Amino acid sequence: MTRCLCAIPVYNNAATLVDVAQRCRRYLPDVLVVDDGSTDLTPSHLDALHDAGVDLRRHELNQGKGAAILTALAVAVERQDDYLITIDADGQHFPEDLPAFLAILEQEPEVLLVGCRNFGENVPEKSKFGRAFANFWLKLETGVDCDDCQSGFRAYPVKAISQLRFLSRRYNFESEVIARAAWGGVKIMDTPIKVSYPKDRVSHFDPWRDNLRISLIHAWLVTLRLLPWRPRRVSSLPPPPPPVIQLFRHPLRSLRRLLKENLTPGGLAVSAMLGTFLAVLPIPGFHTLAIAYFATRLHVNAVLALAIQNLFMPPLTPFLCIQLGFFLRHGHFWTELTTKNVIHELHQRLFEWLLGSLILAPLFAVLAGIIVFLVASRLQARPDPSPKAS
Repeated sequence: MTRCLCAIPVYNNAATLVDVAQRCRRYLPDVLVVDDGSTDLTPSHLDALHDAGVDLRRHELNQGKGAAILTALAVAVERQDDYLITIDADGQHFPEDLPAFLAILEQEPEVLLVGCRNFGENVPEKSKFGRAFANFWLKLETGVDCDDCQSGFRAYPVKAISQLRFLSRRYNFESEVIARAAWGGVKIMDTPIKVSYPKDRVSHFDPWRDNLRISLIHAWLVTLRLLPWRPRRVSSLPPPPPPVIQLFRHPLRSLRRLLKENLTPGGLAVSAMLGTFLAVLPIPGFHTLAIAYFATRLHVNAVLALAIQNLFMPPLTPFLCIQLGFFLRHGHFWTELTTKNVIHELHQRLFEWLLGSLILAPLFAVLAGIIVFLVASRLQARPDPSPKAS
């Protein structure tokens, strides 16, 4: 039987904590509250937790949600649990969804399971935007589709996750752990859950500091993804064959996957931006190789990224870059096309090409991304013209 520890990280949510913990105990015998430096927990709250059979770990000072989850993970490792299930203390999650979680965990040998929140009319717009933002970056970093990778209702495979190392200790931890787990070969799944956002819900998410932390960790993860670096595999399941082997074994299947990869308007826009940006840079002879490498690493649509480079082939784009670079250096455009200017001062023309491309590449990339996004959104919004069967 699968051994699970349910952990409830809490910081100043005394009004809802006891109720959440008691309801979790109805479905799991082992429930742990990790108090991350709360100042509102009274002796009566602690007595209620004790009477409910809930264990307690306390941080003297607030260290962040990620630090609280890592404390719970250490307890799960010590107990030799199979899964650590986390649920928020603010009342937005329903412990009544735990049986559905447990049923999936019994069937899956090793999975990071995420509760996909059912967003209704009362959900704040910032939560909807944050969800879409996080899903986009996870797809870019790992190629994994997850409908709600920001949800705090999760089940972590203890043995695999305990082998990973993390930079984050606050809300950004939940973005980092799912990406590193996917890199390590852990299967990511999601399952529908209910969610409640009452008007008096207490949230400690800081829109400025925490969004900055999340953005910085995503920037770091994307940077790591771009490097020719192989993450440590922590999953005990056998790895899939490398893409090159899959290409030779199943060429048609691999081609269909490339054609269909990341076909959302946002994904296609990023593909166009990547292909455009690299096509404008002064790397003649290596454009196709560079675009294929980065498109593969970032799991964007490689077919579109490679195709769009044809719009920026020499001589027009290099000439525009050189002209702009020449203007930035000398205050006027390059008009004397002599042998001396072209051949003997080739190193200066290359420098001006680079200088101009550093301005035009991001400009053209943004324009290409906007155009592709608008066209893809319009085309995908059209109804299917094929006749329906009666």
